[in-house]
Amino acid sequence: MMKRGVIICFSVICCAVVLSSCKIGKRYARPDLNLPGRIEANTDTLDTTSVEGIAWESLYADDTLKELIAKALENNKDMKIAAARIKEMMAAKRISFANMLPEVGARIYAEKERLNYGGDEPKPDPESGAKLTFSWEVDLWGNLRWANEAAIASYMATVEGQRALRLTIVAEVASNYYELCALDQELSIVQQTLEARREGVRLAKLRYEGGLTSETSYNQALVELARTETLIPSLERQIKIKESDLSLLLGEYTGDIPRGLSLSDQRLPDSLPVGLPSSLLERRPDMRQAEYRLRAANARVGVAQTNLFPKITLTGYYGFESDELSSLLKSPAGYILGNLVQPIFAMGKNRAKVKAEKARYEQEVYAYEKSVLIAFKEVNNAIVTARKVKEIRSSMENLESSARKYLELAQLQYINGVTSYMDVLDAQRGLLEAQIGLNDAVLSELLSIVNLYKALGGGY
Repeated sequence: MMKRGVIICFSVICCAVVLSSCKIGKRYARPDLNLPGRIEANTDTLDTTSVEGIAWESLYADDTLKELIAKALENNKDMKIAAARIKEMMAAKRISFANMLPEVGARIYAEKERLNYGGDEPKPDPESGAKLTFSWEVDLWGNLRWANEAAIASYMATVEGQRALRLTIVAEVASNYYELCALDQELSIVQQTLEARREGVRLAKLRYEGGLTSETSYNQALVELARTETLIPSLERQIKIKESDLSLLLGEYTGDIPRGLSLSDQRLPDSLPVGLPSSLLERRPDMRQAEYRLRAANARVGVAQTNLFPKITLTGYYGFESDELSSLLKSPAGYILGNLVQPIFAMGKNRAKVKAEKARYEQEVYAYEKSVLIAFKEVNNAIVTARKVKEIRSSMENLESSARKYLELAQLQYINGVTSYMDVLDAQRGLLEAQIGLNDAVLSELLSIVNLYKALGGGY
């Protein structure tokens, strides 16, 4: 009896496996993106190399910056949220896969029922049993396989999302660190200028008291001193706020941020390899994330389509059942039941679900195509910016050198009585603006490489 039941159960499972080889739905295919011949517009050269092999650890030379980036990748709260999200999607993927397999359970029970039909002869009806239960939905049309494919794609999209977040955090920490160094440098420039202003006030006072100049020149020196002093608190405020921004990225409460190299000593490559258009889609994790979302949407269309067809479920049990506990092991029992459920009339609900999923898939297609356009735009903008900021820095270096020479000449002429103190003040203002402009140009050049590295999906 037991042997016959096992044979029947095995035969039913084999038939179900054979029948479940069919899969209704459209296999995923990447949309035709009509990619350009090269990433960078308005150029005849084709760069086949890429930043794939350039890790961020080798890109940045400042050891302090590398330590801050490593700490942010370890402690940043968004990274921890993303890691927890991956755990959630991994569990969901496992649940979806388990739904395709038979489910086996155990049931041990004992009950005693008292029957009294007609009210004349009450009879006890005890029953006890120990059984293995079995249930399985036969994936005849691919419903469960499409659901599993959607779960896998959603999981992979989450993984790629974490990788994209990782690139973003690396870039944000580097950008904020360079901006902090630039603020430190600007504060140093202003403090040096402030000392020059104080020395100018001292000389103007001596010349005024000695009758060599008018009181106007002395008052002009005092005005410039006061104007320069107002810059100090503003820069100190900006430094503290930038330290607070970096602390948040590090997953810490606001505190002092260590510094390494000064802004002028920071070094990044003059250029980065661009690579081929097709490699950009494979290299940038946000591109892969968008495509996995598209895969998941396509799989959900398959789920909706297969819901239009019958579902077959097999249930059964095998074990022992008896009205006397002493004879339980001598009383084998078992059954196998197959159910077929076919949707017939639901006011068009199931077909409407198919249309809704197809519309969602269409939206994901457009979203993916848009993300590709945005990626190419970001790379082109980053390349153009990286080139032009070098020209700006070169011009600012020339301006700063000329402004310094002009100040030296104006001071010499003022001492010899050739020019007024107003010319010296104009020269000092010009040098301060040129120094701050050069500092900004150095920062822009560093940030341009940081942004280009991120846009190209560098280091992954």
